[in-house]
Amino acid sequence: MSPASTGASTTLDAVTPVPSSPSADSRLTPGGPGYRRMSFALFLAGVATFALLYSTQALLPLISGEFGVAASEASWTVAAATGGLALFVLPMSALSERFGRRTVMTASLAVAVTVGMLVPFAPSIGALVVLRAVQGAALAGLPASATAYLAEEVRPKALVTAIGLFVAGNSVGGMSGRVITGWVAQEWGWRVSVGVIGLIAVGCAVAFRLLLPAPRHFQAGSLRPRVLLGTVRDHLRDPLLRRLYAIGALFMTVFGGVYTVIGYRLTGAPFGLPQGIVGSIFLVYLVGTVSASTAGRLVGRLGRRGALYLAGGTTASGLLLSLASSLLLVLLGLVLITAGFFAGHAVASSAVSKTATHGRAQASALYQSAYYIGSSVGSTVGALAFHANGWSGTVGVGLLAVLGVVTITVLGSRAARVAARREPVAAH
Repeated sequence: MSPASTGASTTLDAVTPVPSSPSADSRLTPGGPGYRRMSFALFLAGVATFALLYSTQALLPLISGEFGVAASEASWTVAAATGGLALFVLPMSALSERFGRRTVMTASLAVAVTVGMLVPFAPSIGALVVLRAVQGAALAGLPASATAYLAEEVRPKALVTAIGLFVAGNSVGGMSGRVITGWVAQEWGWRVSVGVIGLIAVGCAVAFRLLLPAPRHFQAGSLRPRVLLGTVRDHLRDPLLRRLYAIGALFMTVFGGVYTVIGYRLTGAPFGLPQGIVGSIFLVYLVGTVSASTAGRLVGRLGRRGALYLAGGTTASGLLLSLASSLLLVLLGLVLITAGFFAGHAVASSAVSKTATHGRAQASALYQSAYYIGSSVGSTVGALAFHANGWSGTVGVGLLAVLGVVTITVLGSRAARVAARREPVAAH
């Protein structure tokens, strides 16, 4: 598609080119040289990102106890991190257009792990929230740069699978971080547990830098604000991209609310579980690893909108099931929520990369910004709803968000049918 047809300038199109044959043949493909190293490196980056980003989430009851604050106040240690990421993901994506994806991802991880080693020494809830906000801002260089790197370096047919593996790394990081912090905190407190996560992230960051292949299809772009704003404006004018951004935000609203509050529910009546067991609940993230990595096959069978309907329905079913007073049914509900969320996220994020015809880093950054705003909103509103109406309040917030996903997908289907009917008329 030409620059004129997309509304982009030739300067913007040069930022994230889609190589044509024969250079396209040199892009990575499953089974080809470098693909496994690339996949494992980005998997480790995903592990480090989510382990650090949500390192305090399973520990909120302990943080509340030490600082004498309510769930809604302790939840800011999660919301500040995701909010910092949401605010800085677009500027960091612009830096990746100028200095390279690998460079920005490496620098982001270096700063984030450094801050991670300071978090255990926070003297107050205020200081802890500030450190977590800085950490989230540093991590902003990872998500958008990673998806842009994949869009440039991986063949289009393998893109959904490759992004699914990166998202799977997110789920492993989120799971392992919460499980490890739960058991370590039970013996030595929350400060030692977040320190352990910091050390694990250091190892992931070093391995990531050593393994990730040097980019072969990146071309440096401009840091001029006018160019950046023009690219952002183009993306926000695209109805499909706007719908995908909203879907990502709504899915993450559900997920952020559920997993911020679940620790309070399971440590309280009628379950009364110890901190280590509550941390182990997050092993259900393994389900997300599977659902994210198989998102490509799901889209192949059902189409993008069909996959989103299935993901939304699965998430809603899990929310309703989690209302039960049986621990087994609550756990099954968490499994369904996790599977639906990660599948929906992988489908929506990969669709953004395929839809954007230029400025892919900015397109991905806008998605990530909406996604983590959803996380911050979910963490805060979910905790407030829990304080006001218990677990049913949090579930109510989640069901409203899922309804939003379904509504947006229905509107997208109608828009696609209208466009299809107009094409034959335009052809004549």
